[in-house]
Amino acid sequence: MRGLSGWGNYPVAQAQLLAPRSEAELQRLITDSPSVIARGNGRAYGDSAVGVPATLHMRHFNKMISFDAETGLLVAESGVLLGDIISAFLPRGWFPLVVPGTKFVTLGGAIAADVHGKNHHKDGSFRSGLDWVEVMGPDGTVRRCSAEENTELFNWTAGGMGLTGVILRAAIRLRRVPSAWIRQDTIPAANLDAAIEIFERSAAATYSVAWIDCLAGGDNLGRSLVMLGEHALLQDLSYDQAARPFAIPRASNRTVPPVFPSFALNRYSVRAFNAAYYWAGARKAGRQITGYDSFFFPLDALLGWNRIYGRKGFAQFQCVLPLDSARAGLRALLEAISAAGQGSFLAVLKRLGAQNSAFSFPMEGYTLALDFPVNRRSLQLMQDLDRITIAHGGRFYLAKDSRMSRDTLRAADPRAAEYAGMRQMSGLHPSFQSAQSQRLSL
Repeated sequence: MRGLSGWGNYPVAQAQLLAPRSEAELQRLITDSPSVIARGNGRAYGDSAVGVPATLHMRHFNKMISFDAETGLLVAESGVLLGDIISAFLPRGWFPLVVPGTKFVTLGGAIAADVHGKNHHKDGSFRSGLDWVEVMGPDGTVRRCSAEENTELFNWTAGGMGLTGVILRAAIRLRRVPSAWIRQDTIPAANLDAAIEIFERSAAATYSVAWIDCLAGGDNLGRSLVMLGEHALLQDLSYDQAARPFAIPRASNRTVPPVFPSFALNRYSVRAFNAAYYWAGARKAGRQITGYDSFFFPLDALLGWNRIYGRKGFAQFQCVLPLDSARAGLRALLEAISAAGQGSFLAVLKRLGAQNSAFSFPMEGYTLALDFPVNRRSLQLMQDLDRITIAHGGRFYLAKDSRMSRDTLRAADPRAAEYAGMRQMSGLHPSFQSAQSQRLSL
């Protein structure tokens, strides 16, 4: 047994970490253990990939099996990192249809959380590029499921948080891209209303995201830097860039010290950082050509950034609010955060499109994500944010959750009871359980 946690380093559970290297070994572990949960690269923030008593480390299943250069269909094992897929296929002009904010997530993890990216409003979630997935069930049987085959299993697996079985392999479609560069337009928004107006009039943009100053108040409440992106065409690039459109200088990574001084993170430092970041971004407003890494995965350049929050770790709050109540709900959330003075370096606002999976997080509206260091005040604040979200018809992202209650989940998302019932009826429970599923009674 060992202490095991997600990317937020909170909570920590005592769990046995098992690392199968073959399907036969995996089958034996599943059938012999009272309950298990699969774990990829440990990038889920909370305890959704922590199994008590047993967690299956799936990184040894890391082979890319086949690729169709005509259709862009890639078949790979679930332990392959999205970053490995990008490294292998971007030089050939292919890129995943959907990527989250880190490339260090595994293929299996991306499916289990049905991750979304900056293009959800146009392209949907990760499931949009998923042709089929193979899942090992409680008796060790492997079943392929898709929109046409074992449809119910397919629908619940995408976004099912690994609770429908262990994902072994999948086929995903990559998209052709003209270069490894992104044409980025940065637009300052003086407040929340201005940011929403930019999102709504930019619906045709392939990618859109906003960094939001969560501590600004008054007329500046919700001031943001909205960033729009397109895969850059050759004519967008300089002569040197166009000569080698898929060659990008490797970014230098920095590493956070193992023990980062937690006193460095307080309301004053966050407020000062946010103000400086906004004005620095506003001065650079306009169009620029940037590498894909800095546009899609800016935090990946700071290795171990989760340690910034100190030994107690951090929790992320991420909700989505439906369109008709998003403006009022976001305003209420930001006012509560600003009043509490519990700001976040990382506050992200995105416009999401329609829901396209049975239990996935996204629905049409706006999603707000913020990190908080774990302490008594921030945990109380997040409970207040829960109540505001529920009052405005919103729901929560399980891949980021580490502390929500069963009652909160049930109040926000009626699909949770249906999912739990399906797991009971089909025998998936209790074979597949995580610390999160036990906490939320899924």
